[in-house]
Amino acid sequence: MSTNRPFVLSIAGFDPSAGAGVLADIKTFEQHKVYGLAINTANTIQTEDKFVAIEWTTIEFVLQSIKTLFDSYEIKAVKIGITPSLEYLKSIIFLIKKLSPKTKIIWDTVLKSTTEFNFLNIQNQNNLIAVLKKIDLITPNYNEILKLSSEEKDADFIAAELSVYCAVLLKGGHRQEEIGVDYLYLKNEFIKLSTDENSLPKKHGSGCILSSAVTANLALGQDLTTSCRYAKRYVENYLKSTYNLIGYHYE
Repeated sequence: MSTNRPFVLSIAGFDPSAGAGVLADIKTFEQHKVYGLAINTANTIQTEDKFVAIEWTTIEFVLQSIKTLFDSYEIKAVKIGITPSLEYLKSIIFLIKKLSPKTKIIWDTVLKSTTEFNFLNIQNQNNLIAVLKKIDLITPNYNEILKLSSEEKDADFIAAELSVYCAVLLKGGHRQEEIGVDYLYLKNEFIKLSTDENSLPKKHGSGCILSSAVTANLALGQDLTTSCRYAKRYVENYLKSTYNLIGYHYE
């Protein structure tokens, strides 16, 4: 298939409310004028404010899907969402790197839903590090990053520690002293991503949208810092679009 738009891929869950997961990612990709592809890691029964059930896709099915798409398209960047285990995630990432070493990989570290349903527990720190070494960026919030360390440490300290392996965009939605201020941790520095917004309505799937916006911008040739800045602006517009848990996408 030929297109003037770069190909990007979302590997994430299917949310029937379309506020999160692959449907939200595809909306974001379309607004960024990249061509979005998608693979479901899970089917869920949920709405924006209620989580009922999940059925995981077998890793064999996901890996076959990845190979089929990479055989057909030159995929510039991949966003990964929910997975049931680190081994599952590791299999996905290692296959992508085998098929296309230059493809950028962004992992949205969704460990539980906004309705407190647990997706993934970090049980093996060595497996986590093996995963991080193969990817370009993770996008945890303040609650999630605490779960990415085997020791009780400050969120910023953990982000700096993990940035040795890959870049870390530490989202500031739960940062009480600087709400809405994000920090991008790179190997030897960190960059503050400020906001002019003091209070924005919460949205179901805002983390999915931020990570997919970063993915799209990277595929369009932006550097990582610029991609994160543009994605932050995009998700802030999404948050402002309505006063309920589901929002609208704008360019």
